[in-house]
Order: sequence, then C-alpha cells, then structure tokens
Amino acid sequence: MTEQSPIDTARATVAGVGPGFELPDPASLPSVKDGVSDLEWQIRCDLAATYRLAALYGWDDLVFTHISARLPDEDGKPRFLINPYGVLFDEMTASALVKIDIDGNKVDDSPYFTNPAGFTIHSAVHMHRHDAGCVLHLHSPYGVAVSAQKAGLRRYTQFSMIVHDDLAYHDYEGIALELDERERLVRDLGDHSFMMLRNHGTLTLGENCALAFLRMYFLEQACKTQVLAQAAGEGALLEDSEDMANKVGQQGAPGFAKGFGDNLAWPGLMRKLARENPGFDR
Repeated sequence: MTEQSPIDTARATVAGVGPGFELPDPASLPSVKDGVSDLEWQIRCDLAATYRLAALYGWDDLVFTHISARLPDEDGKPRFLINPYGVLFDEMTASALVKIDIDGNKVDDSPYFTNPAGFTIHSAVHMHRHDAGCVLHLHSPYGVAVSAQKAGLRRYTQFSMIVHDDLAYHDYEGIALELDERERLVRDLGDHSFMMLRNHGTLTLGENCALAFLRMYFLEQACKTQVLAQAAGEGALLEDSEDMANKVGQQGAPGFAKGFGDNLAWPGLMRKLARENPGFDR
C-alpha cells in the first residue's frame, strides 16, 4: 500500500468534498431561527458577531482560522458551532454556522462543509475545560510575530502584564491534522485562559463569546505594542518585574469575570457592528 502524502492527508480532512464545489452566499440562506432553541439562536448570533468583530479589528486570515462555541448537549452528546469553510469572517451569519460533533462532523442540514482538521485544537480545549463556552484562535500578524520570538510575550506594557500570569505556551507541531496533539495541547494549556501557539498564533477562551473576544483583544494589544516597541531596539526597552506583572494581573482579572467584562464591552461592540457591518443576526 502506498503511504499517503501529507498533501493527500490534508485533502482527506475536508470530508466528502472534491474539486469544483460551489459555496452559497451566506446572505442568501433562509434563517434557522425558528428551527432552533432560543439559547442556540443567541449563541449563533454571538458567534457570528465574534467572527465579524475579528474581521473588523483586522484579525482574520481569509477563511483559515476558527472560532467555535459550545452548544447544549443533544441526546447526551456534545454539540458545537463552527464556521463553514470558505465563508469570510466579515460575512458570517448566525444561520450559516455549522453544528458539529466532537469529531468535527456535521450533525445538521447545511449547504456548507467544514474542515475537521480546523476543529482539532478547539475540540481539545472544549472537552478539557468546562468554562470554554467559546474558543478563539487567530493567525494575526502581531500575534504570530510574538509567537515566533524565543522569549515570547515580554512584560513591556500594561496590556502584556494583564495577561502574563494567565498565558500558556504550546510548541509548534505542524498544521493541526494529528489528533494526538490534543493531549499535549491541553496539558500545556492547563487552567490558563490565554495561549501562545509557538510559530503559529494565539488562542483565548471564555465562558461566552464576549469574554473570549475581550481576552483576545488584550492579547492582541499586548502583541502589537510589543512589536511596535521593539522597533526602538531591545536595549531601549523597559521590562517590568514578575512581581509587577502578578500585581497587574490580579488587578485586571475582575474585568474577565462573567457578568462584568462581557456586560461592559460587548453591548458597545454590538452597536459598533450594527453601524459598520450589520446582518450577522440572520
């Protein structure tokens, strides 16, 4: 038997899809609102909004990263929402999101397909952490730039010190096609809510989409300001102490508590979307 090449393995992870496929415009889909529970619809709207916000803030990478949300179990089995492969983040809608199982397979009627390999990282986090209602993974330029630095995120700014003590690191193992990587990823994540995927990107989680997004905002700002500050040269920069980072982390932690940070920032973000990119809630 001929050994399957890495390219063939990658192609095989896009289950049942061959060349020449067509993807519908998400704005043309009928709404699924009346066919799902009120809770599922709210999670769908929040997740679609998170995709559009990621695009609005310049964090998207065409169609090549993922944000997932956990739904209530169905018949005792975990269920999740993830993006249809091939839909841009800034055009995501609540009805276009695809419901999948723990293996990344579709469990609802959808004209789209998903990339099961894209759910490898997300499934590990969701199943390891009961508080992972949403998992946000990015390949943003600043996040990837810092992930490639040997010293990782430095204590240069208040942004970085807010996340410093809650930040984990996971070494690069290639594109996330191999399921056994999940064991090492959750081991490295532990009880942290921020993660730097070395040479790859960033990840945050939260009890809901609002908190996962808020955490990512701070992590992205930390990475961006680090890269900008490094233009002056390492010798010109002031890195604060571990003790100070611990203090600032404790001071900032309440902002990520459910019912506070999400209530404070999320409503304004929804108003921003309504003005600048409406339509996620269809």
